[in-house]
Amino acid sequence: MLVYIDGEYLPKEEAKISVFDHGLLYGDGVFEGIRSYKGRVFKLDEHLQRLYDSAKAIMLKIPIPIEDMEEAVLETLRRNQLHDAYIRLVITRGVGDLGLDPDKCPVPTIVIITDKITLYPPNFYDDGLEIVTVSVRRNYTEAVSPRIKSLNYLNNILAKIEGKQAGVEEVLMLNAEGYVVECSGDNIFFVKDNVIVTPPTHLGILEGVTRNTVIDLARELGITVEEKVFTRHDLYTAEECFLTGTAAEVIPVVKIDQRIVGNGSPGTVTQKLIEEFHHVTDVLGTPIYPE
Repeated sequence: MLVYIDGEYLPKEEAKISVFDHGLLYGDGVFEGIRSYKGRVFKLDEHLQRLYDSAKAIMLKIPIPIEDMEEAVLETLRRNQLHDAYIRLVITRGVGDLGLDPDKCPVPTIVIITDKITLYPPNFYDDGLEIVTVSVRRNYTEAVSPRIKSLNYLNNILAKIEGKQAGVEEVLMLNAEGYVVECSGDNIFFVKDNVIVTPPTHLGILEGVTRNTVIDLARELGITVEEKVFTRHDLYTAEECFLTGTAAEVIPVVKIDQRIVGNGSPGTVTQKLIEEFHHVTDVLGTPIYPE
């Protein structure tokens, strides 16, 4: 495996950054998780735009233009001879001193890793996932906004730990007001009366690329999608529930806080969206190799 670091392609064993990098010292940086399918990088433009938007929000100037970043992603995949892959693109504040001042970090660090990822066991996609609500609340939007995909993921990790202690693979997170926002690593949707509902971005969620793709697919199928505030009661009484994410793709949820969702099996709307999502990932995307 070759890893891109600041313009160089290094073997995995040699791919290292400084212990004085503020990405390590303070979680100061941003990242993206991206997928490629059958030799095409899915939604690369959208992922890169979100990366640059996240960087701008924390006043981190990425040292290369977005077009060069796209080529670096594609070249890393080529050098690793990958067609189906998970891409982790990381931008840190860079090397500085032991203080907080970002101005002491003159040059950001760019890292691109291309590998494989399996977030959930395959049977969960067939049978559905169980989730529980955790006590860890999602970050205040006025603190570290969830719309920034930053390297500081401790909020999500603490939620994940609580979920593992409860024996589940994913958890439900609420905001400070008690409204449903998202999971530790995925966006959440429910279906009721043939209407799909998901929380709005201003409530305190990461605006997922897969989330937006699924919203578009549902509307193309003639299904109404609403972005609105809701509580756990709405999930408990839903007919279907599913999660979306780059790594997770689209995965059904069949139990929430010990309540069976619908009839306890993945619903027809969820199954149709999974089918449609797999179709678009097979045919759309930025080619890795010349066609």
